[in-house]
Amino acid sequence: MSLAPSPSDSRATGRAHAATAVVGPNAAIQLIGVLRARTDPETLRRILAAAGVPEWEARPPDRMVDERPVAALHRATRAGLDAEPGKAILTEAGSRTGDYILANRIPAAARAVLKPLPSWLSSRLLARAIATHAWTFVGSGRFRCDRGDGLAFEIAMNPFCAGESSADPVCVWHAAVFRRLFDALVSRNTRVVETHCCARGDPCCRFALSGIGK
Repeated sequence: MSLAPSPSDSRATGRAHAATAVVGPNAAIQLIGVLRARTDPETLRRILAAAGVPEWEARPPDRMVDERPVAALHRATRAGLDAEPGKAILTEAGSRTGDYILANRIPAAARAVLKPLPSWLSSRLLARAIATHAWTFVGSGRFRCDRGDGLAFEIAMNPFCAGESSADPVCVWHAAVFRRLFDALVSRNTRVVETHCCARGDPCCRFALSGIGK
């Protein structure tokens, strides 16, 4: 299975230096698209300006991009909108990113193989593929797939919420990406809950998956 070009196959991946780390452009493209659809032009421009990327209104990135402006865009969206609308927009952007991956990064043959499999097996195969390509959505963060007590994904030093402080977990975009992929390829009963978050002072952002079988 292929989600994106990858330099290695590992259960724990990440880039050592934030200054050179990159992420996939859809982390920005889909969020800008939802902001454009769900808010007004002034709000979109204000959020892009706050993130330091006003030029992305006319020309969003179309290739692997430095994680820092992308992460700034996610943080600016949370800071620039009320909590619930901001959460809804980031969730929709994550779901759209999942849709893009399903349509463009997972070959039809791989989808055909995964869907008929028992959910316990398809979930393991999909989790392995996600871990292999985690660098495309964690940048300089450190990704870990934990299969101890149920399946969970962890992102330590998550750049998407670096420097933020929140009483509640904030990484709904990542949660929505994971949910969309597992919903389409493993189980329609998939639930993804962020139980720990770097923005809350936790050691990592942890996403617990349920409803996917054993």
